[in-house]
Amino acid sequence: SAWAADCGEVSIAEMSWGSAGVAAHLDKFILEKGYGCTVTLVAGDTMPTFTSMNEKGAPDVAPEMWVNAVRKPLDAAIAEGRLIQLAPLLSEGGVEGWWIPKFLADAHSDIKTVQDALKHPDLFPAPGNPSRGAVHNCPSGWNCQVSTDNLYRALAADKLGFDLVETGSAAGLDGSIANAFETKTGWLGYYWAPTAILGKYEMTKLSFGVEHDKAEWDTCTAVPDCPHPKVNSYPTSDVFTVVTRAFSEKAGIAMDYMKTRQWDNHTVGKVLAWMGENRGTNEDAAKYFLENYEDMWTKWVSPEVAGKVKAAL
Repeated sequence: SAWAADCGEVSIAEMSWGSAGVAAHLDKFILEKGYGCTVTLVAGDTMPTFTSMNEKGAPDVAPEMWVNAVRKPLDAAIAEGRLIQLAPLLSEGGVEGWWIPKFLADAHSDIKTVQDALKHPDLFPAPGNPSRGAVHNCPSGWNCQVSTDNLYRALAADKLGFDLVETGSAAGLDGSIANAFETKTGWLGYYWAPTAILGKYEMTKLSFGVEHDKAEWDTCTAVPDCPHPKVNSYPTSDVFTVVTRAFSEKAGIAMDYMKTRQWDNHTVGKVLAWMGENRGTNEDAAKYFLENYEDMWTKWVSPEVAGKVKAAL
């Protein structure tokens, strides 16, 4: 049909982290099988993909763009007509914060905030020194290591009996959470969603008891060794699909799908957890989602397109 021919060749950025990689393969499958497009995936990351789309008009689609990192130049590109921001792919945005296991939150209903947790060092024993509590830090070199360190000092957690435990790597951080669940031990520290770990282990995010202060965040919370940090909350990261104007003009009714589809962090976490447990690829996980979350994705497309996608699985 005419609209399928119009869609033609499409390039999609396959970003280097799990949720975005799965989203790229999901779009590839639905655009090819449902709309007759010819899709090529290209390796991507937030800054280089944005720069390439803005300056060269390629790739056509970035399914999961964390736009806080590129907000000003993206706004300019949208205003000047080069790029278009579509629906938020992650319905709740990207979420960061300090978390505790849900089993511990259920058992201690008085713990609602980080400050509540810091009243109980005995519930969050430090590895190798159970007489102290532990706040688990982010991997070294990550931005969240800086914010966690500053918030640890702002909360005077050291005086409240807590050590800041360096996890060293993403594997170390994940391992500390897995160990807490295996041994049913308390755990307190930084993590983010959507991720495989939060898809596998139920965690509860604690409030810092204050609103996010962007000025304080930009000048202190996110700045290494800020001398006088204040308690602050993590921002919610806006996560949108971004496409080039050229794609929007050739995609035809496939744009209806691109404007509509979004999923929640819990679902993404479950898919990523399945991928990790089964050593699956991004493509495997996209097909797993299509096979197991039909109630969700069939709302993004027409019955005719849904039929074509199901037939291709």
